Amino acid sequence: MRLDLRMRFLILAVVFLMACNSSYTPRPRGYFAIDFPERAYQVFDQPGFPYSFEYPVYAKVLRDTSFFGEATENPWWINIDFPQFGGKIHISYKAIGNNQLNRLVNDAFVMTNKHNLKAYSIEDSLMRNPAGVAGVYFKVGGDVATAHQFFLTDSTRHFLRGALYFDATPNEDSLRPVNAFLQAEMKHLIQTFRWKQ
Repeated sequence: MRLDLRMRFLILAVVFLMACNSSYTPRPRGYFAIDFPERAYQVFDQPGFPYSFEYPVYAKVLRDTSFFGEATENPWWINIDFPQFGGKIHISYKAIGNNQLNRLVNDAFVMTNKHNLKAYSIEDSLMRNPAGVAGVYFKVGGDVATAHQFFLTDSTRHFLRGALYFDATPNEDSLRPVNAFLQAEMKHLIQTFRWKQ
């Protein structure tokens, strides 16, 4: 019996050693090949709109006419569409008149904080561009619907909120290169933003 047990162990050891004779072949890392366009901009300055800004030439500006199936509050809501990335920046505008600034700012923070369930971080930073337009930029980390959001205001008449969304299931790792590229485009939009009235 003792010999039988030794024989089984020897056969098992030989089989394992023979199975390990193949040479190791490292696998190349697989990354998506994303062709980013060159950065070039055009001006959005439509008659009647209370704001203007620069946006990428490869993007399309489309008027947003519905908000969850209902008409928008005013005709100045737009989407900046990035068809090659399956993403868009939703822009909503509100006049401060009947809307109190504190409520609009609070709503922007509340909408960002709704991502707390999936987010592992939310960074906000104050900003002011050369035209004196002020606001807050939010960067949300994690598998969230929108990783980049902002609002801009003159604190007396105008309030604008923007959020970058993708037509895809949120996956931070997969979207990271495109998010980083479009974050720079959003910051350019903010730096060139002007109130017209």
